[in-house]
Amino acid sequence: MMVVSYQKVEELGVITINNPPVNALSQSVRQGLVDALQQAGRDDTKAVVLICEGRTFIAGADISEFGKPPLEPSLPEVNAAIEACPKPVIAALHGTALGGGFEVALSCDYRCALASAQVGLPEVNLGLLPGAGGTQRLPRLIGPEAALEMITSGQRVGSAKASALGLIDRILAEPLAENALAYARELVAKGAGVRRVRDLQVAGEGFGEAEFAEWRTRLAKRKRGQKAPQRIVDCVETALSKPFEQGLAFERAQFVECVQSEQSAALRHIFFAEREAARVPGLDKSVMPRSVARVGIIGAGTMGGGIAMCFANAGIPVTLVEQNQEGLDRGLGLIRKNYEITVSKGKLTGPAAQERQKLISGSTDYADVGDVDLVIEAVFESMDVKKQVFAELDEHCKPGAILATNTSYLDINEIAASVSRPADVVGLHFFSPANVMRLLEVVRTDQVADDVLATAMALGKRIGKVPVLAGVCFGFIGNRMLRQYAREAQLCLIEGGTPEQIDSALTGFGMAMGPLAVSDLAGLDISYKARQALTQEQKGDPRSYCIADALVEMGRLGQKSGAGYYRYDPKTRARESDPEVVAVVEAQAAQQGITRRTLSDQEILDRHLLALVNEGFRILEEGVALRPGDIDVVYVNGYGFPSYQGGPMFYASQLGLEQVSQRLEALHQQTGEAYWQPAPLLQQLVRDGQTLADWAG
Repeated sequence: MMVVSYQKVEELGVITINNPPVNALSQSVRQGLVDALQQAGRDDTKAVVLICEGRTFIAGADISEFGKPPLEPSLPEVNAAIEACPKPVIAALHGTALGGGFEVALSCDYRCALASAQVGLPEVNLGLLPGAGGTQRLPRLIGPEAALEMITSGQRVGSAKASALGLIDRILAEPLAENALAYARELVAKGAGVRRVRDLQVAGEGFGEAEFAEWRTRLAKRKRGQKAPQRIVDCVETALSKPFEQGLAFERAQFVECVQSEQSAALRHIFFAEREAARVPGLDKSVMPRSVARVGIIGAGTMGGGIAMCFANAGIPVTLVEQNQEGLDRGLGLIRKNYEITVSKGKLTGPAAQERQKLISGSTDYADVGDVDLVIEAVFESMDVKKQVFAELDEHCKPGAILATNTSYLDINEIAASVSRPADVVGLHFFSPANVMRLLEVVRTDQVADDVLATAMALGKRIGKVPVLAGVCFGFIGNRMLRQYAREAQLCLIEGGTPEQIDSALTGFGMAMGPLAVSDLAGLDISYKARQALTQEQKGDPRSYCIADALVEMGRLGQKSGAGYYRYDPKTRARESDPEVVAVVEAQAAQQGITRRTLSDQEILDRHLLALVNEGFRILEEGVALRPGDIDVVYVNGYGFPSYQGGPMFYASQLGLEQVSQRLEALHQQTGEAYWQPAPLLQQLVRDGQTLADWAG
């Protein structure tokens, strides 16, 4: 099959790309475009239309070429060939024109599109910048401000907005091919000739050094720690100050540096890992997911309400069940407030929010979830309470309904064993706030049916989540590892650190929040209450929780009480240091017989990250996680791990497994604690001279 074809249609030349599924810019497509353009230039045609078969225009680069030596012709060479065509070239867009695909469209003289089409330059999400003229052509069309917003956000723009900006010259109705050719003939009839974007002057009057400096400051906060956004600003600034060819050369040099950077390698790793996480090895492709047309949720608290919003946002009706009307009204009120906040931020229109709320109904009767296809329990984290709920669901839900639990830690095999249909039970662990966080841990029980598993994974994608399969254990993937991370926060604090130093060391690495600030946000009383239900042996080392317990017993519950590890302004919630906390820490250290010392930021960082990594290796060895990348996807999407660091297992790979093992062994020797002993899988890989990639492969 020819991926690029050329034909004459009366006075027009038509170049058609057909490279399913998304018409990616593979080497064969790039070469085909160059060849077709040369032929179009020789023919007695008056204009050329570039169009794509299938469901979309060029959706971007060919991801199979990522990380491999470049093959000619390069995309800049393709775009130069478009601009060298002596006849006007009209791009006809449908579906998505993204990244290199949109850069191709920008190299054309005119752009027409279906109303449903979207355009964008999402390279920043992979630690890259547009490398084929995007940063130079876009400002020439829409000015530096709009160009910076579009390129640094990486967001897609619909046809209507793109037309208003000046990116699209004509919005067309279906059928695209017929109307695109009619538009081209109209241009020919008008005598419209070649109109190269590169020849336009950037409309940058009044946009100078101060404005670029403001953008750099803004991006330093919005894209904290990331280098590509700052390079994008440099490129757009160059578009204003240098001739086009010099700007192209500068952009290309910046692009190559980004491609070779550790940040981009990490972001590309996450990009591929998210896609791989959706694949369940051993699950036969013939297994069809069950139909899910209506969902029930038990528990109208913060988590239950957030989960309800996830389904309503995807157009799926939800029945929310609470014990009493008071609790139900409170839950529905919180949902309403969340939608009002979304509308106030301009992320959703008022009518759209109302339509979504209409999809959520409330009840205090389990009988009202009798006809749902899936029900999710989101009640208090108690095995007895959850078993009571599942007994009700077992009685009231129709045969074939999937019974899911949102438990964060508990043994789902035990829950499944308590009902008459264990094959229908699965874990769906959402993360708070559920309507915002992308991660969904799908927990596979011993007896779960294959089609239930397939349904859970497919449904996760349907509601906009990143589903990751996990096995049953205490805390599954994310929370099991989090316990080790939280332990080190407490130990570093009692041994000599301060809340500010500990949190700063982790946010300096790129974590969204420091561990102690996160505890204050969540509420110190939550984990305190959970500890009260544990035996002394289950609680573990008192040094790892005595400070937290002391703060709670003083009434310091975190942000909600105005004080926790920090003190909080009652109006702004701004946090500040509190000497009273230092006094508590010193008193607890003395009580535990600990002589406090000065800890370096590097030691704090090492201990937190290595605690995650070592537990990650144990989880892999036990089969709780299928792949190293799955662990990284969990931590990036659920726990604030910086995407540009690639996740804890990618971090370990970049550091080198031998180096990781040596650092862990040093901590083991220093402390005598068994949890610092390098995990057996890590030791085996180091002995065999293998990497995580070798093991996963």
